[in-house]
Amino acid sequence: QVQLVESGGGLVQAGDSLRLSCAASGRTFSSRAMGWFRQAPGKERVLVAAISWSTGGTRSYADSVKGRFTISRDNAKNTVYLQMNSLKPEDTAVYYCAAYSERYYGSGGVDSWGQGTQVTVSS
Repeated sequence: QVQLVESGGGLVQAGDSLRLSCAASGRTFSSRAMGWFRQAPGKERVLVAAISWSTGGTRSYADSVKGRFTISRDNAKNTVYLQMNSLKPEDTAVYYCAAYSERYYGSGGVDSWGQGTQVTVSS
């Protein structure tokens, strides 16, 4: 497992941008796929975006965020990012960073979670 700490959440207006960061501890970060999930009040936690182990690795996005959100990683800094543009009120949720057990997000499950960071988008 790895320890994950998110930052960058906050209160913004519709149309604004935010960048979330997730700092990971441990030496296995660069060999793991990473993901961002979100959970809105009364709803299940869902995958927003995922990236495989390498900096230029494959990415996957939920349909609801395609074209607006971008996931990236810097393995030298043990950090994964989520750039969120054109935010909408329906993006309001707690966002969680997650580490997969394998290099590719389709190959293994999540075995480490961050504590979450709140993103609130006002209309």
